[in-house]
Amino acid sequence: MKRVVFNQKGGVGKSTITCNLAAVAAAKGRRTLVIDLDPQGNSTRYLLGDGTDGLQNAGSAFFEQMLSFKLWPKPTEDFITATRFKNLSALPADGGLEELQGKLEARYKIYKLRETLDALEGYDEIWIDTPPALHFYTRSALIAADTCLIPFDCDDFARRALYALLENVAEIRADHNAALRVEGIIVNQFQPRANLPQQIVQELRNEGLPVLNTLLSASVRIKESHQQATPMIHLDRRHKLSQEFTALYQELVAAKKGARQKGS
Repeated sequence: MKRVVFNQKGGVGKSTITCNLAAVAAAKGRRTLVIDLDPQGNSTRYLLGDGTDGLQNAGSAFFEQMLSFKLWPKPTEDFITATRFKNLSALPADGGLEELQGKLEARYKIYKLRETLDALEGYDEIWIDTPPALHFYTRSALIAADTCLIPFDCDDFARRALYALLENVAEIRADHNAALRVEGIIVNQFQPRANLPQQIVQELRNEGLPVLNTLLSASVRIKESHQQATPMIHLDRRHKLSQEFTALYQELVAAKKGARQKGS
């Protein structure tokens, strides 16, 4: 199962959602890989902490290999780093990704990530974090993924951007990845006592958009989680937000199982 977490708008919690849902999956015994395609490397720092310093085989080396025609290229496993959390590994990002982007686009390597991940063995789930832009790395991720999850914060700017984002995903599906589907819209930093967030969420549901039932609360605890490079389920399992991430993951699993039964 390959999921991409994508939104062209920055600051909506892509890295936070990617890492926390992946951590829940790993805690449940699923062999899980997080691929960080954002040169800022937030997911990388979140999962590896100080272990990101001095990494030799980071994302730029992984993609740079796609530009060459070596007879014996390094296996993908060489670019993957185990985290300190059981069953959870990462293919880390680094600043060199940004420098490579133009070369990869010029050589039309847009399908290489899908080919690589299709051949990769040993993982039950792959979670892909993307930059806040629709360019080479994001398109590569959408082409490689089975499903797309869209983080959403409840304001009017985010809502306007959401419609364009869904159109972009539909275009990728039509042109490059017919199997890609939007698995759901994840409402992040939800404030239940404020009227506007409740109104926006209800209106999106009334429009038939796939807003997931589990809403992620706003909490300063998530900033502590970032600082300590420890996903919520490992930092404070009893915290409300930890329980919400677990419930959200279970919702995704249940929906997938329901869709499989419906199709059989």
